[in-house]
Amino acid sequence: MDYRQLYEQCFLSVRAVRSSRGREHPEEPCQVRTEFQRDRDRIIHSKAFRRLKHKTQVFLAAEGDHFRTRLTHTLEVSQISRTVARALRLNEDLTEAIALAHDLGHTPFGHAGEEALNSIHPGGFCHNQQSLRVVCHLEPLNLTWEVRDGILHHTGLDLPATLEGQIVRICDRIAYVNHDIDDAIRARVLDTKDLPAKSLAELGESTSARINSLVCAMIEHSRGDKVSLGSVKGGALDELREFMFDNVYIGSRPKGEEAKAKKLLLQLYEFFTANTHLLPEKLQQQSDASQAVCDYIAGMTDRYALALYRQHFLPKPWQDW
Repeated sequence: MDYRQLYEQCFLSVRAVRSSRGREHPEEPCQVRTEFQRDRDRIIHSKAFRRLKHKTQVFLAAEGDHFRTRLTHTLEVSQISRTVARALRLNEDLTEAIALAHDLGHTPFGHAGEEALNSIHPGGFCHNQQSLRVVCHLEPLNLTWEVRDGILHHTGLDLPATLEGQIVRICDRIAYVNHDIDDAIRARVLDTKDLPAKSLAELGESTSARINSLVCAMIEHSRGDKVSLGSVKGGALDELREFMFDNVYIGSRPKGEEAKAKKLLLQLYEFFTANTHLLPEKLQQQSDASQAVCDYIAGMTDRYALALYRQHFLPKPWQDW
């Protein structure tokens, strides 16, 4: 028995995933790392992961060093998820890999970009499906089945097949609701006194207090084959989420900039659909041109999309020599 098997035998619950169903393309095992550690490392070293640092979380073009990006959101989801997984003696490596990869397919300009592509791309667009497409086709990492399942089902109607995936699904919501509140207060879109008093009384006044309360609830209420916050804490989180949709995600002043972002991406989509020869060479090789354009735009950072828009749609400076 090697040390990896010894660790799993000594520290993991019987409910934890101990070995993978496998990869799409079989590989020789690593002598040092578990299969899920290998997945985590591949994700961290991927280009798609690096691009997350220049993708919007909620507020477009925020002028400030402390607003969240898609990368910092991902790291916060990972941290919260790992805490829960360790407490429940589930597979922390699997949990971390899913958390780090769950938003790799997210568009520039946050959900505004997702809505734009969903409105114009044949068949629609969902960032969880695109995240899976990134790791399987665009930057093929040959990840394990369990990580791919967790990526695909971190949102949507179907639950992940593993408890580790269920942890990430809930911790994603815990993270974005609470850090989006923090950013909205920093942006002066909200004041603490605006938040639902009942939810604050149940979960806590501060960001850290609320996250701690929700993490403890998950540890307490997760039993058998289901990870849960329980009805009370879960209801309080749902109330905060609904409040954020009504007051920040849809109707706030900074969100008014999203119309511009959507128009920008729609114009880029139409431009590259008509000029597929300008796509990167690898994408030109795809048989489905519209999918290639979608892949290109979804993978862009905010600043790269703006640079391309300036290049193709705005007049260039010139000089009369």
